[in-house]
This record gives sequence, structure tokens and C-alpha cells, in this order.
Amino acid sequence: MPGVEQLALSDVAAEAACAQAAGLQAVLLFGIPAAKDEAASGAFDDNGVVQQAVRAIKTECPELLVITDVCLCEYMSHGHCGVTRIDGEHFHVLNDESVELLVKTALSHAAAGADLVAPSDMMDGRIGAIRGALDAAGFEQTGIMSYAAKFASAFYGPFREAAESPPQFGDRRSYQMDPANAAEALREVALDIEEGADIVLVKPALPYLDILWRVHERFGLTTAVYHVSGEYAMVKAAAERGWLDERQAVLEIMTGLKRAGADLIITYWARELAEWTGR
Repeated sequence: MPGVEQLALSDVAAEAACAQAAGLQAVLLFGIPAAKDEAASGAFDDNGVVQQAVRAIKTECPELLVITDVCLCEYMSHGHCGVTRIDGEHFHVLNDESVELLVKTALSHAAAGADLVAPSDMMDGRIGAIRGALDAAGFEQTGIMSYAAKFASAFYGPFREAAESPPQFGDRRSYQMDPANAAEALREVALDIEEGADIVLVKPALPYLDILWRVHERFGLTTAVYHVSGEYAMVKAAAERGWLDERQAVLEIMTGLKRAGADLIITYWARELAEWTGR
């Protein structure tokens, strides 16, 4: 992913300040712990990498909106988004046990100062559980951006390599969504809204513009879309070969996402877009 790199904790606050100075209003944090295990203990460690990053950014840039990814895959030694059980040649992701860890993670992020937590795991019932726990702990003002329609996709590859979180066995199709099933996507979004999501997100972007449009039109809630690593890498590779103009292509893509109903766009081109559009 040209132009994208992991940041050390010591560099996070300065990078956030540069983003804010460029005109960006929010950052989304993902963390890579020093060590991984089968309990994802680094995800909810009060001194974990994301928790420390949130505190550093909020000290340097108190007005910058900080959103944190709430998932377990980067902290699990096996790379899955939840607690697993292996039966012979088959594995299962244990939903309720995973939700318990996600709740602990969201609470630790809120305590560190996150403005919104963003559950990206696709476990059932996690939005309601997180909302209830946040409210009970006095974090009523901490918002939830739910990955409500996250599809099993080939376009996540570069991110998984960068985040060191490819599954060590099996795949994530048992808990991410079937790309062919639009009806299920809308049901999942409706459930997350009922459970208390403040923002709903569609991921990836370009192959799911129809889902993005339907979600925005049907529910009227603030709708986000994540233009993911594979989509970014394809344009970068084509631009490097002189096959297209990167700036023009990116502006056309982002215009299409806005036209399809995106109120918020998560993109690796955020800083360049701020420069190109004069924001």
C-alpha cells in the first residue's frame, strides 16, 4: 500500500496533528500489539497500543474526533475476529464469548477518550451489548459506528497483511456477509440501528454501491462507507504504471460514493483529498 505505513506510538500524536492541520476532522485507529494470544488480551489492555494512542492524540489534538476499531483479529494469535473452537477439521467462532471481549475492548477505548467506537467484527448482538455497557459505565456520550454491512471480500488483502491479521486457518465467511445477499445486509443494518448504532457503515465500497444507496435511503441514519485497502491498491498500481491519472480517478470514485449516499467516507486518500479539494 504505497504511502501507507504503520506508525510507532511516539509518532501517532504528531501524525494526528498533521491530519488535523490538513483539514481532516477525524481519524480511525487500528492497533498492532507487541504480542498476540488466543484471548485477544491486548485488545482490552488499559495500556494497550490503541488506548495509549487515543490518550496521546487527545492530549495533542483535543478537538480531533478519534474513532477506534473494535475487533479482535489483530490481537488474536489465529487472526480471527472472535474466540474460536476447533472440532476436528472444522472451526467455530463463539459469538457470545467474543461479544464479551468486544465489550471489554470498547469500554477500554472509551475510558481512554475515544469519541466513537467502531465494532467491525460482525458478531451478533454486539452493538446492543456495547451500548448497554457504555451507558452503564457512564460513557453515554461515546458513539458507536457499526460495521453493519461488512461483506466477505477479496479486497481486504493488503490491509490484512499490513495489520498482520490474516486468519491462520479457515476464513471469515462464516461471520462476514455473503456478497450476493442484499436482503441480509439490510436486515443486519436494521438490527444494529435497533440496538443503538449512531452511524452504520458499508464495507467495501465500490462493489457495494447498491447496498450503500439502499441503506442511506431506507434508514436515514448517518451512513459511512469504507473504501478499503484493495480498492486503494488497485488505483495506486494502475497509476504507477501510467494507466490512469490518480487524482482524477480518486476524485471520481469519491464523488460516486457521495452520490450513492455516503455521509462519511473512510479512505487512505483522506489527506490528499483535503489538499485536492481545498478543505
